[in-house]
Amino acid sequence: MTFNVIATGSDGNATIIDDSIVVDIGVPFKALKHHYKRFQLVLLTHIHSDHFNPATVKRLALERPMLRWACCEWMVEPLLDAGVYRKKIDVLTPDTTFAYNVGVSITPFRTPHNVPNCAWRIETPNGTAFYATDCGTLDGITAKDCDVYFVEANHVAAELERRAARKLDAGQFAYEIRAAENHLSQEQAVAWLAENMNPNSIWVPMHPHRERTADEQSTTDGPSDEGP
Repeated sequence: MTFNVIATGSDGNATIIDDSIVVDIGVPFKALKHHYKRFQLVLLTHIHSDHFNPATVKRLALERPMLRWACCEWMVEPLLDAGVYRKKIDVLTPDTTFAYNVGVSITPFRTPHNVPNCAWRIETPNGTAFYATDCGTLDGITAKDCDVYFVEANHVAAELERRAARKLDAGQFAYEIRAAENHLSQEQAVAWLAENMNPNSIWVPMHPHRERTADEQSTTDGPSDEGP
């Protein structure tokens, strides 16, 4: 199985698997210009702008009118609004496996965040991957023996708690509190992976923490992700 993490984090997300499957479209179109002609399937997780860029989605739908888009029901309206034809959208139910093509199957798992969100298990003829970012926990989800795990390791819990405490003591807004609720810590990721990985599995840490500027902290109620 091959993969290419085009971007991960609060500035944008897009990961390409086996050159043909892309998970999340949260980047400018130019970031995909050397890859998009090989795409066969797009998987979407949630509406936050660092995972869903409407302008890029619209351009991609225009450039590749036969491209399939797979999502859970909460992403259907945003896709339609971005110009994707309804007949090109495969709406999946969480915990249900969809056979997309010969040797390719996909399964979404609903994950807790501050908006409806899902993780994906992706099986291709070249291997199996599990993708999960922007989730408060992976408790209750099992994905044994995948070849590659794209799993969020957003922050070290103790460090985030210290930052929040310093800001609260100074009378400042501490976005770290919501970040801890909505993002998987390194400790959570390691514990979950220990229960699911085999000795040959690869872990690709996703969505790392980035300290926010004062201006970014003042706009936490916008359409993009709340947190690092």
